[in-house]
Amino acid sequence: MSQDKTILIVGTYDTKDDELGYLAEVIRAQGGQVATMDVSVLGEPSQPTDYSKHEVAEAGGSSITAAIAAGDENVAMQIMADGASALALRLHRAAKFDGVIVLGGSMGTDLALDLCAALPLGVPKYVVSTVSFSAMLPPERLAPDIQMILWGGGLYGLNSVCKSSLSQAAGAVLGAARAVEAPKWDKPLIGMTSFGKTVLRYMVALKPALEERGFEVAVFHATGMGGRAFEGLAAEGAFAAVMDFAPQEVTNHHFGSNITAGADRLTHAGRNGVPQMIAPGCYDLVDFVGWQAPPARLAGYETHAHNRLLSSAMIGAQDRREVAEVICGKLAQAVGPTEVFLPLRGCNEWDRDGAPLHDGEGLAAFMDAMRQHMPETVSAHELDCHINDIGFSDAVLAVFDKWLAEGVVTR
Repeated sequence: MSQDKTILIVGTYDTKDDELGYLAEVIRAQGGQVATMDVSVLGEPSQPTDYSKHEVAEAGGSSITAAIAAGDENVAMQIMADGASALALRLHRAAKFDGVIVLGGSMGTDLALDLCAALPLGVPKYVVSTVSFSAMLPPERLAPDIQMILWGGGLYGLNSVCKSSLSQAAGAVLGAARAVEAPKWDKPLIGMTSFGKTVLRYMVALKPALEERGFEVAVFHATGMGGRAFEGLAAEGAFAAVMDFAPQEVTNHHFGSNITAGADRLTHAGRNGVPQMIAPGCYDLVDFVGWQAPPARLAGYETHAHNRLLSSAMIGAQDRREVAEVICGKLAQAVGPTEVFLPLRGCNEWDRDGAPLHDGEGLAAFMDAMRQHMPETVSAHELDCHINDIGFSDAVLAVFDKWLAEGVVTR
């Protein structure tokens, strides 16, 4: 088998030398190549690595001497995390590796999250960790395409149990590097947010219409991690325009739900001047982890179990006014063209007139608050239709075609 792909192996070679060496053996046995990066601070590896701990620290604008002098392991590892992230990105841009695997306990995982987040979408990223899938890992620090496997039985030394995890991860990252079809970016990309067709359906009409106009459309499931991926790409400038029609994660975050895309949801496109269209799909629901107690602020609210993972609470009129103010505050940060569409007949399939979650008073309160707090820099369109009606999609396309004619977005 040809040695066609190079995997960057990252870890503390002073304490995890055997385990990291085993990863390299498995990758080489499968025909891959290996580059090694040492992120330890105090000790030395048994053999020199391709990228030493000194190079790592210097890549982040510091030094091993400074890391040791800090006298604090947390500070020291953050120095190494900054350096490893910067060095890995530089090496990837120079085509020095095709995928990365990072090994660690809680400290190594902390570093791994920064390193993986620094690399572009499409670079295979694997983390072998003693804390994989733990509640201590905040969603906002997870790269959109990060992969993790629990390093079971691997806290100290090699054994048959931990070799099972290590060998799977080594084969997975090499296989991913060989198989990945990274984004081509050969067409301008529209980023859109939504939920499944049961509750929001505008993408069914909009996606083919936008593709006919020469654009690629990526629809992100706005359930926390989807919103993080959307915001991450918006921050990178990956989108020609965004159609953020399901910013429910803003509501979730405001009410303290763990299903959050972070405090900066609904901001990156605007701050970067990316043309954006906004609509309040599902603004009136707070999603929370179904197998946990609802957020404290939702005590006493009517809830519905969507499945065993996800439940929703319906919020009232005053709550909706708060959400409108939060949304408008985020829109005020935009420096590029921003158009807001307000479907006056409802913003998800369950709140149509006559539907189980319809609340005419709450809907009116939200729309009034949106009018009151709408930034002067934003163009608002009040639509006498429901968000799932064809009239909504037609209004969006009319503005998009105007943008095309004016050169706001280009093919």
